[in-house]
Amino acid sequence: MKRSTLAAVAAIAAVATMMTGCSAATPSSSSTSSTSSPVQLLGPEDPKTFAPVIAGFEAANPGATVKYTQVPFDQLSSTLQQRLAAKDSTIDVYTVDQPNIPQLAAQGFLEDLTSLEGKAKAATADTQYKINLYKGKMWALSVWNSTQLMFYNKDALAKAGVAAPSADPADRWTWEQTEAAARKAQAAGIKNGLLLEQVEAYYQLQPLMESLGGGSGITGKKMLTPAVETAGWQKAMQWYSDMFSSHLSPRGVGGFQTSPVFSNGQVAFFVGGPWDVGAFSQSAKFNWGVAPMPYFAGGQQVTPTGSWSWGINPASKNKDMAKKFLEYAALNTEGNLLTTKNTTIIPSNSVAEKQYLPTLEALGGAHSAGVEKLVSYEVEHTALARPVSVGYVQFESVMDKAFADIRNGADVKARLAQATQQLNDAWSQLK
Repeated sequence: MKRSTLAAVAAIAAVATMMTGCSAATPSSSSTSSTSSPVQLLGPEDPKTFAPVIAGFEAANPGATVKYTQVPFDQLSSTLQQRLAAKDSTIDVYTVDQPNIPQLAAQGFLEDLTSLEGKAKAATADTQYKINLYKGKMWALSVWNSTQLMFYNKDALAKAGVAAPSADPADRWTWEQTEAAARKAQAAGIKNGLLLEQVEAYYQLQPLMESLGGGSGITGKKMLTPAVETAGWQKAMQWYSDMFSSHLSPRGVGGFQTSPVFSNGQVAFFVGGPWDVGAFSQSAKFNWGVAPMPYFAGGQQVTPTGSWSWGINPASKNKDMAKKFLEYAALNTEGNLLTTKNTTIIPSNSVAEKQYLPTLEALGGAHSAGVEKLVSYEVEHTALARPVSVGYVQFESVMDKAFADIRNGADVKARLAQATQQLNDAWSQLK
């Protein structure tokens, strides 16, 4: 999710103009602190993303101020490691990529927020509540959430004589149906049949293995045992490899270079995030639509979830006001909505989500009809979080490289075996 969030910051200004009349929940903290020093917020987003929530908090708390510092995403992890390890008190609140919460908590880099657990559980979907837990305590609060959707080129499907899929999750297509339709569309003239937005990212590929019963890839009592060679993993990765070797999916296009392939009319089916609704409403010049993310026939219906939480630095000297700001951004309906005012991303607060989703659907007009109900359904019924492990950072790094090799032709069985060895080596010092 993390790269998607960054790519979406400038997606659609229309969200800001449409988001009116949102009711505010009662602020969830009554703590007080001196307002002489600002709350220092650190994250990777463009400053304009958090400007509305900062302004809202300052207006609701006269005398309080928040200062935001942006760190480039590819430098965020190393910056946090260095400054938090040095007990740098000039960071009060910082954004946390959700799978990294266990590692940061284990290192002592997150303030214990267990006192807010009841409020957080009531305010968010179950997966978004649980993602912030580690060893029975809560270490962060969810601010944003995500899911994945299947976008399709309706013109290309019509040319191939293929009926477009429905946005109704009850009519969700299988990957087998999608592949067959994609091949027909490709035979009818479109360049590419199928493409996933994050072609080498565990976040988006996890549902393939999970749908086939392969598990998350991490197991064991301490969640430090690799499990990436199960039958489900082997089958899912072989299918994925075949998509590229058969030229149904294009090689040589990586990361977030993928969405323009769809918006330029060069792919029949594209699996991407809600942020693409806004992007495609501006860039796609053909008839497109939205459907649920597919699953494998006979398997589980699973979709990605998760995004960014915010945590408090234990070395902060402004914890009371930092906590109050964090609660405003995560647990207060108005505050949580303001975090999405200048970007296209799902708020984690359940009430905020319900108020936000109609604006998301409206961005694409008739093209995005059904998105509101679809996203709401996925968040509640099919969302599956990434595994909770102190070794997740190493896991993601190892597996993303393995995914890149597999889509470029590496033998699936051998490459997954290599990944197992790499994970055992990386995790040996954590056990």
